Amino acid sequence: MLHQSVAVCCGRNYLGARESAKPLVQGELNLAKSHILVVEDDASVRSLVDKALTAHGYEISLVQDGLEGLTSLETRRPDLVIVDIMMPRLDGMTFVKALKRNSETSPIPVIFLTAKSDPRSMIEGINVGAKFYIPKPFQINELVSKVAKALE
Repeated sequence: MLHQSVAVCCGRNYLGARESAKPLVQGELNLAKSHILVVEDDASVRSLVDKALTAHGYEISLVQDGLEGLTSLETRRPDLVIVDIMMPRLDGMTFVKALKRNSETSPIPVIFLTAKSDPRSMIEGINVGAKFYIPKPFQINELVSKVAKALE
């Protein structure tokens, strides 16, 4: 089932979005209806991100890998993409490189949300065009904050 109250990533449990998805600041910039594409192969992480960002008024589309992500870009352009790196069929780095090569999709801000936390991967992620690089395990409030910043 896609919607679970607890997500597990990299062997660690995370509080579900129900407890941690409250707005950080009352009256914060309302970005309701900003469309975010989440490209993530782990169903529990997809669910956690979906719940948290939906609670903040964002419209979320979920896909399981980079190929599905590229296909979804053909039908609807998101305002932001959150993408994992290690995925089957098409990894996140290759997905973002393709996104940034296309003049129509290159302006879309990207946030990497990935278990690859080594400095080399972080530098590569920024160099291929990510605005932010968040290693897993992550704090959902950090993600929500960086989403808002990336959409400014």
